[in-house]
Amino acid sequence: MTESLYPLRIAGAPISWGVCEVPGWGRMLDARTVLSEMAGLGLSATELGPPGYFPRDPAELRTLLGTFGIASVGGFLALVLHRNPREAIEEAKDTTALLSATGAEVLVLAAATGLCGYDSRPQLDDAEWHTLVDTTTAIRDVAAERGLHTVLHPHVGTHVESEAEVERFLADSDLDICLDTGHLLIGGTDPVRLARRHTERIGHIHLKDVRSALADQVRGGKLEYSEAVRRGLYVPLGEGDVDIEALVRGVRAAGYRGWYVMEQDTALLPAGSAELPRRDTERSLRHLADIMPAAARI
Repeated sequence: MTESLYPLRIAGAPISWGVCEVPGWGRMLDARTVLSEMAGLGLSATELGPPGYFPRDPAELRTLLGTFGIASVGGFLALVLHRNPREAIEEAKDTTALLSATGAEVLVLAAATGLCGYDSRPQLDDAEWHTLVDTTTAIRDVAAERGLHTVLHPHVGTHVESEAEVERFLADSDLDICLDTGHLLIGGTDPVRLARRHTERIGHIHLKDVRSALADQVRGGKLEYSEAVRRGLYVPLGEGDVDIEALVRGVRAAGYRGWYVMEQDTALLPAGSAELPRRDTERSLRHLADIMPAAARI
């Protein structure tokens, strides 16, 4: 099958509907509403969002997803990896068991700071950094026993955020990364250039588009991340400053055949429109269809 005809494996994510693990993030839509809107847009797969959003009982979760014809791709798990590795590994075991039971493929791991939210972060010393790397390796092995592929997600407000940290992690660890186009750009990394440099290390992709002017303010410490999200940091694909077309075409040509998870991080205001996530996701899907018209979606 030629590159141009290979199907895009496109999935959704609850964060596009404002569902986030950060306390006080914003209005949370219920799971059935989110899944119903995903299905209505033609999506047939999703990441599971923060632990606890969907049912933790595997049978109940499979039934819920099946009701809407939605498959489980994987799940995001932000853990403190630089101290108390045993605690992090035990928490990862619970999540990987649930993911495996739903047929998921990927564990998306982030190096949480231990602080609430993603607005600030302390610096790690060398010993803490090496503990972080060793803990990701241990979790990778635990997840592999469940048939899951673990990727490390460079993420704003975590201990792998900046370009230097991304490069250091790639040098010190053999884990693949989740190439999140938005978080990388906000952290100061050109996602297209990173994909070209480290093609063989891309294990999963989160497609986001962002406004670089707001991203610059976050990176420069002039605006908190959460406030930037509320001001519209993330926009539908094709409406921001990430070269989504170059990224998708580049990784496909290089042989990437994994998932493209559409994530437009959203914080819904209590009085805001609940229709916005569905409309924005529809615009993102339209953009993907425009840039890859010959590629069927699954």
